[in-house]
Amino acid sequence: QVQLMESGGGSVQSGGSLRLSCAASGNTISNYCMAWFRQAPNREREGVAAIDSAGGTAYADPVKGRFTISRDNAENTVYLQMNSLTPEDTAMYYCAADELCRVNRVVTGVHPPFPYWGRGTQVTVSS
Repeated sequence: QVQLMESGGGSVQSGGSLRLSCAASGNTISNYCMAWFRQAPNREREGVAAIDSAGGTAYADPVKGRFTISRDNAENTVYLQMNSLTPEDTAMYYCAADELCRVNRVVTGVHPPFPYWGRGTQVTVSS
């Protein structure tokens, strides 16, 4: 079992930056695949970024070059650095964990559902 708690969301203006954190407890995440998802009102949840246990990463096309996922296994925490934010990035952001994953499948929406989820943190970007 892994418990996840997101933090770092907030309201920023277009062009701004935020760094989301996902603190894990209950188990070490060093061997887990970790991912960030987001869901905007009236839209389906989408995979934004994923990182596997070897450090391999993948990003959804809308965030490539702007978002960076990273992990600190010593702190049992995963981060999502978000730069050049636009109003289209406004959503609830969720952290998720799975024992195995293929990161490209996470961000293209064909990965099986992740078993462990946080409660989310809201990101609002104003124009």
